Amino acid sequence: MHKLASTSITALRALQRNLMRSALTTLGIVIGIAAVIAMVQIGEGSSAAIKATFESMGANTLIVFPGQAVSAGVSFGGGSAVTLTSQDAAAVARDCPSVLAAAPQVNGRMQLVRGGHNWVPQFIAGTSPAYFTIRDWTIAEGRALTNGDILGANQVCVLGQTVVKELFPSGQAVGKTILVQNVPLRVVGTLVPKGANMMGMDQDDILVLPWTTLKFRISGTALQNQNQSQTSSSTAAVSTDQLFPETSQSLYPTPSTSEQTDTPQPVSFPNVNSILVAVPSTQQIPQAIEEITALLRQRHHLQPGQPSDFNIRNLAEISQALSSTSSLMTNLLTGVALISLMVGGVGIMNIMLVSVTERTREIGLRMAVGAKPRDILGQFILEAIVLCLFGGAMGIVIGQGLSKLVQAIFHWPIAVSIPAVVASVAVSAAVGLIFGYYPAWKASRLDPIEALRYE
Repeated sequence: MHKLASTSITALRALQRNLMRSALTTLGIVIGIAAVIAMVQIGEGSSAAIKATFESMGANTLIVFPGQAVSAGVSFGGGSAVTLTSQDAAAVARDCPSVLAAAPQVNGRMQLVRGGHNWVPQFIAGTSPAYFTIRDWTIAEGRALTNGDILGANQVCVLGQTVVKELFPSGQAVGKTILVQNVPLRVVGTLVPKGANMMGMDQDDILVLPWTTLKFRISGTALQNQNQSQTSSSTAAVSTDQLFPETSQSLYPTPSTSEQTDTPQPVSFPNVNSILVAVPSTQQIPQAIEEITALLRQRHHLQPGQPSDFNIRNLAEISQALSSTSSLMTNLLTGVALISLMVGGVGIMNIMLVSVTERTREIGLRMAVGAKPRDILGQFILEAIVLCLFGGAMGIVIGQGLSKLVQAIFHWPIAVSIPAVVASVAVSAAVGLIFGYYPAWKASRLDPIEALRYE
């Protein structure tokens, strides 16, 4: 223990004699460690942001879309077929053991009016109460939709925070009424803010209402995201002429606009745009996809070998793919940063070799007064390790600063990585040990007499 303390003091004094050279020697290590810390923290921040974005969209979510309609060999594109219904969603939630919840969804894009304010939200979702469970979305004020709202096609809605700000500058929305296609909807609740999704779209710019209300009271058909804010009030409800367009003469007196609004007529095929499905865990997603596929094929009377008339999209796979891509880029950048550590290690080896040459007489004198080769070896290895650890500490501080600077300037997410800090310290010590060993071994192998004669 006494020898170790004495060797350590000797090594530190030797480094103090050439402070400027010691500082320049550690520059490569400082740059390498700083680059590693910054790259890892930026990469992990990106991965965490991707994960948080998908969790805000609904963790472990599947989306079932209708298939494509084909007429005379002409395809109308994915989602054009009328194949999914709310009964399919209920069957999926009821009969698939791996499914946590399922909700039908009818989409739309139309104008909302409140007094002197109007707004066209990015998302209008006609759905069921399970939607909030699937999206992991809680109510900020008021209440969510209920099954009674769905069964009665009640004229109620829940607003996202962006819609609240646009239509209700005072901030008080619950209990108030808005107009959608001249159909009044009472606001029964508001949603907690979620922010933007991975595509930069504002998730809070949303209106949620019963799918039966959107389909039967407002639009009359499953909407395909078209902007319907310019349609006239006379199309606010479905008439018998719309149901039977081939009728040349109306069988009944034409109802007024108010009568159409108060007594809407449902369409013959209550299809939905999609079905959102929540799965308890990522591990159960493959099983859930198999169960949903088998169930819907059975319900749609599809024969073996016949293609499915629906598609299932796995958001978890997209999340994993993006996270894997982010991790790959982080690893590549970290590998580039590690090259600078190797360069820094080579620089330390060169300086240590120069130091051995400069201190040859000192080494010979120490050996002459009783120092053993292992003492000389330990002293020079210790000097190299101290240099690398000092460079590692400076690199950690600078790396943290660079991460914060990138976050402040470019608004990129970062995540503090304790394993990266610990690994940096370990790598610094390892570099000092590996690249400092040869100069230390060379110094310990000097002949004392020849060393004392060295000029």
